[in-house]
Amino acid sequence: MSELTHFNENGAAHMVDIGNKAISERIAIAEGSIHMEPTTLSLIQQGGHKKGDVLGIARIAGIMAAKRTADLIPLCHPLSLSHVTIEFIPKPNHQRIHCQTTVKTTGRTGVEIEALNATQVALLTIYDMCKAIDRGMVIESVRLNEKSGGQSGHWIRQGESAEK
Repeated sequence: MSELTHFNENGAAHMVDIGNKAISERIAIAEGSIHMEPTTLSLIQQGGHKKGDVLGIARIAGIMAAKRTADLIPLCHPLSLSHVTIEFIPKPNHQRIHCQTTVKTTGRTGVEIEALNATQVALLTIYDMCKAIDRGMVIESVRLNEKSGGQSGHWIRQGESAEK
């Protein structure tokens, strides 16, 4: 694809017309991590945070973000999502929590932005809940790993995963 689709022939921003696109199952998988102090990670894993279940709340926030993506990204189509999964994998040896998000729909446009948005908001929620004890946390490597469906077909990121 060599042109930006969100601009018309006059260079004005517009919402892409997806009316003639085929309906297909669309899946996107995104990932990212949040790096933190070992004591912060331990507190999250032990469930000892006074605000409650950090990862459970972050998971709900990410799911909500996927559903509300079109409210945040101006030219993104509102979609009816059929499934959102957010998985957190603590990595104590690397002082991080890895997040992987899978979003599915059956429709005329993909769900890459929904998966990326959900991942970012889930990680931001972890930051928000833990910032009082660790302001130095860093959200890293948020990226699309895979997408399938639609005219462009199946795409998989080549190379290293952000999960370390």
